[in-house]
Amino acid sequence: MLQLNGAFTALVTPFDAQLRVDDAALDRLVDAQIAGGIAGIVPCGTTGESPTLDDDEHIGVIAKVVKRANKRVPIIGGTGSNATREAINLSKRAVEVGVDAVMIVMPYYNKPTQAGMVEHCKQVAAAVKDTPVVLYNVPGRTASDLQPESVEAICKASPNVIAIKEATGNILRAQELHRRLGDRLTILSGDDALTLGMMACGARGVISVTSNVFPKQVQQVCELALAGKWDDARRAHLALVPVHDVMFIESNPGPAKAALAAAGVITGNVRAPLVMPTEASTTKVVQVVDAYRSGGR
Repeated sequence: MLQLNGAFTALVTPFDAQLRVDDAALDRLVDAQIAGGIAGIVPCGTTGESPTLDDDEHIGVIAKVVKRANKRVPIIGGTGSNATREAINLSKRAVEVGVDAVMIVMPYYNKPTQAGMVEHCKQVAAAVKDTPVVLYNVPGRTASDLQPESVEAICKASPNVIAIKEATGNILRAQELHRRLGDRLTILSGDDALTLGMMACGARGVISVTSNVFPKQVQQVCELALAGKWDDARRAHLALVPVHDVMFIESNPGPAKAALAAAGVITGNVRAPLVMPTEASTTKVVQVVDAYRSGGR
């Protein structure tokens, strides 16, 4: 099974002025990520604005990222949905276009019980039984919080569930998952600012927003922590904290796209109901990113 260690970028989906997927910009993003030494790429997660993509666009973006990466790094396709049949369909199609793993978010809006979330994950995992599956728990967005005992039940029933993106904002949750499951399940931080603390409690890396802008630096923090160089990891992580914070000054991925647009990598467009950050927020994003960059990081 796939081993997940380090920083994996929750890739933004670039749009042109007509809000179509910008294929050329997508290629540039993938190339920049790989050149920066990132451990892997996650297209079509929350940061990729997956709720605003229709199914063909969704699989199209994943397919383009797979093709551009060309096996240089693992690609984990975001294929979650609040409808289990839809998540199964997206996951199967992602496997067909060559992903190394799929990531399924807990069903949003429906507010399923723990038993419902377990069943959802088991059904998706069974439908792609030869492909690794990453669970994604982000109750701040979904209103559904997958508890450790439910994760344990899923792992017992589904051998191809290999990891969880844990985005509760609670380091204790990472600690409990590691206590229960040890090396059976790879824990990845879902919050950039908590990466170091979660790795100290057993996480193996992060699925990152900040690494859209600074892939090398986010990956370096993870590599230092994995090597047990905690003092160096802490210094590198703390230097990045202002950037992590400003990436969420407004709704993600607006700030990340603003930073990438200021650097000339993409045009700064998001799809409704999101809007790009205000002028004041954009100015703050650019100032913080430039300050970090000019500090020789």
